[in-house]
Amino acid sequence: MAGIEALAKETAIYGLSSIIGRFLNWCLVPLYVYLFPTYEYGIVSYLYSFTAVALVILNYGMETGFFRFANKHESPGTVYTTALLSVGTTSLAFIALLTAFIGPVSTAMKLPGHASYVWMLGFIVALDAFSNIPFAYLRYKKRAVRFAVLKFVNIGLNIAFNLFFLLLCPILARHCPAAIDWFYAPLGGEAFGIGWIFVANLISTVSILILLLPELTGRRYRFDGPLLRKMLRYSWPLLILGVAGIMSQNMGQMIIPYLFSDQEAARSMVGIYGANIKIAILMVMFTQAFRYAFEPFIFAQAGGKNGPNSRQAYCDAMKFFVILGLFIFLAVMLYLPLLKYFVSRSYWGGLDVVPIMMAAELCFGVAFNLSLWYKLTDRTQWGMYLSVGCFIVMLALNLIFVPAIGIPRGYMGCAWAALISYFLMMMASYFLGQYYYPVDYDLKTMGFYLALTAILWGVGEKLLAFPGHAWLMYLSRTVLLVLFLAVIVKREKLPLPGHKK
Repeated sequence: MAGIEALAKETAIYGLSSIIGRFLNWCLVPLYVYLFPTYEYGIVSYLYSFTAVALVILNYGMETGFFRFANKHESPGTVYTTALLSVGTTSLAFIALLTAFIGPVSTAMKLPGHASYVWMLGFIVALDAFSNIPFAYLRYKKRAVRFAVLKFVNIGLNIAFNLFFLLLCPILARHCPAAIDWFYAPLGGEAFGIGWIFVANLISTVSILILLLPELTGRRYRFDGPLLRKMLRYSWPLLILGVAGIMSQNMGQMIIPYLFSDQEAARSMVGIYGANIKIAILMVMFTQAFRYAFEPFIFAQAGGKNGPNSRQAYCDAMKFFVILGLFIFLAVMLYLPLLKYFVSRSYWGGLDVVPIMMAAELCFGVAFNLSLWYKLTDRTQWGMYLSVGCFIVMLALNLIFVPAIGIPRGYMGCAWAALISYFLMMMASYFLGQYYYPVDYDLKTMGFYLALTAILWGVGEKLLAFPGHAWLMYLSRTVLLVLFLAVIVKREKLPLPGHKK
């Protein structure tokens, strides 16, 4: 269990930065939904979904490729600088092309009047793509604390500038305009609206790149062409996998405006859907935190002294991932009557997507854990096949479900399409993995915890609602969560705090 303990420790550190950081970012959602109507927040959600896709394209699997080759190459430093030079060159080319063709690009994205938004986010995503390589280097060197601190700084700056531009600047513009007119007025002042969200993001992104200079300087840059070709050969299926995967994750926000002629209603649906899936963000944060530690973990297990016992480590990692994922699902669902206040009342009509998207993200997380079989056997093309298959199924289901449900609740079709698609991808990855790289996952125990979660959720929803007595409802549901944890501690023989092993 030593490997699992190390994985848990790093997951806790990465998770702290990811969960707390994203929670703080999550707290910006009420600010946005109370300041801007659903149509305008829909533009924000819509644009960030395209940004996520662009980030994967500009990274083209080089993070995973870096981990793979850094652990087997005689000079990890050469692997690092080769990846840096490659991603840096493509990011600069992207900025140049976007600047040259900003008009056609913004028109194709159905935002012809908001080219400045598109350009800012394009510049941000190019810098983020480049920054991901030094962040990957920090993970490789197991410098989890510095990684976490930089992530916190990024989130902190973004939040601070959001509050400054959206709340403080309008006040200063009315009472002390001379203090801010030099930058505020030229961009349109308060009328620039959601544009200030992107300006805040741009400033924080540039600041983090500056703070990463110690990872970028003080070393001899070596570019190894043959090595890059090997890395690209390994990583290009991961690019297809990543693009298809991230498009699947963001398909709801991306596709709705293209399925309805009434753009204002479509943007409103995107805004409602985007705001409510933020409630399900805890599952996404947990999966992301686990991913940061899991990729270096599986390659280290495969290449280190623990090789013969690595499959048991992978089995244990999967079991505890599912246990924690189910706990997060149960906690969010039992406290949803409280969590819904993070969004404006006008968005509550979309709360039905929360359990569906929580379940979908859990399936996606399990599928990611299962992905070790094609990464360790260098069959990364299978990851591409699975991801593309998931994308095709999800696209087809969106094209069927969303128009069929129509305005104003077409986003429910997006949620069901995501759950069905991720479930099918998870099952396909499991059966293929058992053929190419068998791992004796503890399906019986995971199935037991799944059933327990469903029962406790049902009890909380049907028997412990207590209308008009919120304190009693939350108290009883807290007891259900404690019961879930008690069962885990007993079955897994986990030591209680203060007890020695």
